[in-house]
Amino acid sequence: MVEESRSAAALRAGPDAHRSVRTVDITTIGARSGQPHRIEIWVQQVDGRWFLSGSPGRRAWVANLRANPVLTVHLKHGAMADLPATARPIDDDARRREILAAIIKLWGQNPSELPAWLAGSPLFELDFD
Repeated sequence: MVEESRSAAALRAGPDAHRSVRTVDITTIGARSGQPHRIEIWVQQVDGRWFLSGSPGRRAWVANLRANPVLTVHLKHGAMADLPATARPIDDDARRREILAAIIKLWGQNPSELPAWLAGSPLFELDFD
């Protein structure tokens, strides 16, 4: 029960939470290999929802989540827990613009970078099981 409350507290961390709180590992299933792949990544909270994103570029985890949206989020700081989740790509242009603009602001990036992020950044919303 203690671990559940720590996990819940970690997920309630606000958008201004320290980077260490937002740094997690995720395990996805390889799109081609079918094997588990674990990487370190940041999750970002916007409007009470959790998102995976990154600066523009190709990433294997994106292909993995598009092929199989089930993943495990491994909390590492303050709470040690493995949380099952499902990732849903955000493909709606208006929603992508809203969320990516918020992420750019939270990360301290220049707002003029938004067009590049819209063109080439992955964006997935996480639903925790």
